[in-house]
Amino acid sequence: MELMTQLVQAVYLVAAVLFILSLAGLSKQETAGLGNLAGKVGMVLALAATVALALINSERNAGVTAALIFLALGIGAIAGSWKARSVEMTQMPEMIAILHSFVGLAAVLVGFNSYLTDSHGGAVHLVEVFLGVFIGAITFTGSIVAWLKLAAKIKSKPLTLPGRHLLNAGAVVISLGLMGWFIAAPSIWPLLIMTALALFVGWHLVMAIGGGDMPVVVSMLNSYSGWAAAAAGFMLSNDLLIVTGALVGSSGAILSYIMCKAMNRSFISVILGGFGADDSASAGGGGGAVVEGEHHEITAEEVAQLLKEAESILITPGYGMAVAKAQYPVAELTTKLRAEGKHVVFGVHPVAGRLPGHMNVLLAEAKVPYDIVEELEEVNEEMPKTDIVLVIGANDTVNPAAEDDPSSPIAGMPVIQVWNAGKVIVFKRSMAVGYAGVQNPLFFKDNTSMLFGDAKERVEDIVRAM
Repeated sequence: MELMTQLVQAVYLVAAVLFILSLAGLSKQETAGLGNLAGKVGMVLALAATVALALINSERNAGVTAALIFLALGIGAIAGSWKARSVEMTQMPEMIAILHSFVGLAAVLVGFNSYLTDSHGGAVHLVEVFLGVFIGAITFTGSIVAWLKLAAKIKSKPLTLPGRHLLNAGAVVISLGLMGWFIAAPSIWPLLIMTALALFVGWHLVMAIGGGDMPVVVSMLNSYSGWAAAAAGFMLSNDLLIVTGALVGSSGAILSYIMCKAMNRSFISVILGGFGADDSASAGGGGGAVVEGEHHEITAEEVAQLLKEAESILITPGYGMAVAKAQYPVAELTTKLRAEGKHVVFGVHPVAGRLPGHMNVLLAEAKVPYDIVEELEEVNEEMPKTDIVLVIGANDTVNPAAEDDPSSPIAGMPVIQVWNAGKVIVFKRSMAVGYAGVQNPLFFKDNTSMLFGDAKERVEDIVRAM
């Protein structure tokens, strides 16, 4: 038995190394495939070793343990396979959010189970249980709210309760007092009271964050779920779960920081639900100056003629492109334009869509060459030399109010300066505001024309007209 336990620990070590290699591989497009494969192999090894360890430790109840484990694995495999096949790419952000909630709930359940089965554990064990349940409960309700907002089941506008920061701070202070009670006189009651407080904090934190900051919220919850998993690893004395949770937690925190820099947001402000922002424009939830003016409409045939005359073309995608599934005709249009010798590039904002990297995945799915996909700084430098820009389903990431309107919720956020190009064509269904609820002065500029309708259909019309 001891030999088998040592073998399981060796497999855990191999799996941990594969997870680290997976993260390293995913940092570059050229090695992303290998990184993904390393992660899959590592997870298979981790699951196999964990099942083996559970069977080794079950002793006389090995048969019952095996039946329960494989029943759970079967249910999970069926549910996971069904969702993976049925979910649309546009639904990926909310799916990831709901998956984070499962991790949080698992940490809460593991914490209560660990306490009830080992209530006489030392102070260190009690701290592990308390923190694991606290982080897990915040992750659970926070992820549920993020899912509801991303799925448009509730409004994305932030909820700004009076004294909301004092409410959060008070809940944390009371939780610290409850932890002292829990350690000094172990009882289920301080754990239950803290769980209720943590569930409220998780709900309130994300409710106070507006739709414009949802990419940061998703990566932040990813980090929380990692720390919740690490806490569960301490409670279960599972080294691999600790390592994996720490990897997810730290990488999620780094990604959240990068997203905040890309949006010119304070990292602390976002994760605390808009702390430090004024209530009128808190955490990306609407506001700013009212924009008035007259927009100019254009037809697909006229756009086709402009593209024939242009030499340098920039395409800026947004979440609207994903909703319309327009990436495939966009890729076809790109191929046609490049075949005619035109210089075509894509400008992808770091927070385009509702999930970090969402646009890059959609473009890669449509076989758009990766070497013509450029970042914000690169396309802004070349913008004055660009003849025409096609803004397909993007709104907040091309909004000049970020630079011109200090009262705007997105003030200071780096944006793609499409208005500096010769001509701008905006593909939209209507003149409605974007997901962040911010009006866009770009639509009323003299060099901007609006092409209304479904983005996929309009791009197909352009391709036919060419």
